[in-house]
Amino acid sequence: MDRDLTQGELQDLYAWIDEIPLSRPKRQITRDFSDGVMAAEVVKYFFPKLVDTHNYSPANSTPQKLDNWNLLNRKVFSKLNFHVSEKIMKKIVLSTSGVIEPILNALRQKINQKLEQTTEDMMDLEYYDTRNPENLYTASRLIKSKHQDQTAEGRENKYTENSQPQQTMQMLSDMEPAACIILHEKDQAVMALQETVEILQMKVKRLEHLVHLKDMRIEDLTRHVEMYKAKANVS
Repeated sequence: MDRDLTQGELQDLYAWIDEIPLSRPKRQITRDFSDGVMAAEVVKYFFPKLVDTHNYSPANSTPQKLDNWNLLNRKVFSKLNFHVSEKIMKKIVLSTSGVIEPILNALRQKINQKLEQTTEDMMDLEYYDTRNPENLYTASRLIKSKHQDQTAEGRENKYTENSQPQQTMQMLSDMEPAACIILHEKDQAVMALQETVEILQMKVKRLEHLVHLKDMRIEDLTRHVEMYKAKANVS
């Protein structure tokens, strides 16, 4: 996080940020991210359950900006194994040039690692024959044990928000306990797979955008080469 980014890395980072719908227009990156609100929105775009944006208020005062960043450190970044030091936070809230870019780049890497870990979890699940209820139960327990600290709260909210209607719950209560367990585990697998599909779709979209940017760069370099060749022929 301390090193300066190359021009190519900066262009790649800016393209990545441009893909994310944020609540405010993007004008000057050092000021846009100084109060921490847009940083919270970046994480929420990839992990909606991880961030409650109502906790982060747009601010002009240095103390409020620091409060937002400290809250991000405790509530959000810690779950991504990421941390911004107090020294760096003070520079960010003062809109110090060249400070926020390395932080966002490092945050991007942590987000990608988290996305990749989610994909690996799905591979763990697919390793088992999910047609066998006993194997499905074992696979789900494996994933939970690997990431209990990071995902327990999010999974609990997820299942609460997606609770079945009263009629369906009554039907489940009339079923055998073993059948309820099987059905519940299958529901978990379906929701996890749906989440993975959404993550992979975002990855594809990001990669397509990066390919487009690289094509534009190649075309620009090709034009420069042709101009140099033309000048050389004239001389």
